[in-house]
Amino acid sequence: MIISPDSQAMLLLCSQIGLTIDTELKPLTLREWNPLARKLSLLSWRPGDLLGLEANDLQKHLEISEENAKRFSKLLMRGGGLAIDLERLANLGIHPLTRVETDYPQRYRDRLKDSAPAVLFYSGNKELLGQPGLAVVGSRNLDDVGRSCAEFVGNACGFSGLVLYSGGARGVDTISMKAALENRGFIVGVLADSLEKTIRKPEYRSALSKGDACFVTNYHPSAGFSVGAAMGRNRLTYTLADYAIIVASDVEKGGTWAGATEALKANWLPVFVLEHPSMPQGNRVLLSKGANSLPFPLPVHPADLKHWLGEHIISKNPQNTQPSLF
Repeated sequence: MIISPDSQAMLLLCSQIGLTIDTELKPLTLREWNPLARKLSLLSWRPGDLLGLEANDLQKHLEISEENAKRFSKLLMRGGGLAIDLERLANLGIHPLTRVETDYPQRYRDRLKDSAPAVLFYSGNKELLGQPGLAVVGSRNLDDVGRSCAEFVGNACGFSGLVLYSGGARGVDTISMKAALENRGFIVGVLADSLEKTIRKPEYRSALSKGDACFVTNYHPSAGFSVGAAMGRNRLTYTLADYAIIVASDVEKGGTWAGATEALKANWLPVFVLEHPSMPQGNRVLLSKGANSLPFPLPVHPADLKHWLGEHIISKNPQNTQPSLF
C-alpha cells in the first residue's frame, strides 16, 4: 500500500496500527496531536517532516520535554510494523484516511474542527462520505411506529438517491440500512467497533462490491465494543449528514440522547424527532429543547422527505466554522 509521508507520520503517531498488544507505548490522543499540529504549522512543517528525526532533534525543534521526544521517536520508528498491518488490512479491503489528505470528509473539518478524528479507517466507496443524505439514529429496541419510521427513512434515501448515514447497530440502524439498500440506495455506517467483522457480513458484501456502501470508523478496525466508543461515534454520524432524524430516545442516558443533545447544542444540522402519541419520553424532551418535529404518520411520500424536512425547519441554521489543521 502506498501512502503519503504525511499520512504515514500521522498513522505512526496517532493510531494503534503496528503496535504490539503487550506494548506500553501509546499513540497520541487528539488532545496531544492538535498542539503538535499547531507547532508544525508555525514551523511551516508538514507531518511527514518528522519522519527520520531522532529524539534530540524532535525535542529541539518542537520544544517538547525529553520524555515526549523519546515517546514520539519510538512511535515514528515503527514503520515496519505499520507497513505489515496496513498490508493485512488492505487485503481485507480496509484503508486508512488521515486528516491531512484532501479526500478526508470536509464536513468533519468544518463542523468538528480540532475534534475531527486524526485517523479514520474505511471500507467501500469513500466518495459517499459527506454526500447529501440523512442521518437516522435511535434505540436498538423499537415499537411498531419506530420500526415503520426507520424503514420509511431508508426507503426515502433509496428513492431519492440520498446517502443513509447510521451507526450500524442493531435496531434503527440496521432496519433503515436494509431498506435503503433494498431500494437501490447508498449507505454509510459509522462504526464504533468491529469494522473487520462488519464488512464480512453477507448482507453488506454485494453493496460494498458495487460501491453502494461505505463503513468507516475512527477506532482500530478490529476493536471490540465499548460503551465509550459507541457514545463517541454518534457525533461522527450526525456531522456527515444534511439532516438528522431521531426515531426513539431515552432521557438523559444512552448514545442516542447524548448525540442528539450535542448536535442540538452545536447546531451542526437540523435535528428532527419522531413525534407521535406513544413516543418515548426522550423524544418529548428533545422536542422541548428545540428539535424539529417529524409527525407520524409521516406526512409525505418517501421520495419527497428531504424537501419536506427543508420546509419544516424551525430551529436556527447550522453554524459555519473554520476548518481544522491537519
